[in-house]
Amino acid sequence: FFFAYGLLKSPRAFACCWSTMKWGRPLLRLMDSFGRNHTYLRISLTERCNLRCQYCMPAEGIELTPNSNLLTHEEILRLSRLFVQLGVSKIRLTGGEPLVYPKIEEICSEIGATPGVRQLAMTTNGLLLSRKIEALAAAGVRTVNISLDTMQEDKFEFVARRNGLKHVLRAIDAALEHNLETKVNCVVMKGINDSEIADFIALTKDKPIAVRFIEFMPFSENKWNDNKFCSYESMIDTMRAHYPSVQPEETCIHDTAKQWRGPGHKGAGGFFTSM
Repeated sequence: FFFAYGLLKSPRAFACCWSTMKWGRPLLRLMDSFGRNHTYLRISLTERCNLRCQYCMPAEGIELTPNSNLLTHEEILRLSRLFVQLGVSKIRLTGGEPLVYPKIEEICSEIGATPGVRQLAMTTNGLLLSRKIEALAAAGVRTVNISLDTMQEDKFEFVARRNGLKHVLRAIDAALEHNLETKVNCVVMKGINDSEIADFIALTKDKPIAVRFIEFMPFSENKWNDNKFCSYESMIDTMRAHYPSVQPEETCIHDTAKQWRGPGHKGAGGFFTSM
């Protein structure tokens, strides 16, 4: 927060001061205490969401932050440009649900047109994506991460406390049709959707998508318990029981997921092992 506030108030002084404290000379780039350059920025456009997923939000929703305490449209644009000046080349727009942001096409277009931005990405639940995909692709969005925890209608409504599975499945196809890099994020919960791991891997056979399985993480009010937790090892066992020939792929230092791929599959499966 303080870094972003300093950039907004005095970008050059703050950035140079920060760099000088680390290295003794002004370098306009983001580098942490381990000497790693940071080129990836995530911006949460809104805390509003049109789903109420059990692992994410209470059924009654949350108390929203007053607008006076949130960045304005213009401040978001300015902040993104300041970070690009510091070496950021990839920007991801998130929420809440970013597609409920009132000026989503406009802000994508403006960020995407910023010199130095090489990749504009978005994380979405997909409900509104198919109707906005053409405008978003034209605005410069190149990557979408679509949240989908189940491909069964009754389970979808149970987990998300809303219906809409058909809209999410349509969004995946629409993203592929517009040649966007498409990833599907699946939070795996024992006894709820762990039996669908093989079904998600099956999606990668003919579609060039990356399905990423995420361990169920505990945080306030999401009713986490050991009985719902499905470990990376157990997910691998389940996957290999159905696809014994899948193999791990080499990863690079910046990869956040452990990637696996079946022979001849157009896509791949990945695992986030936060626990």
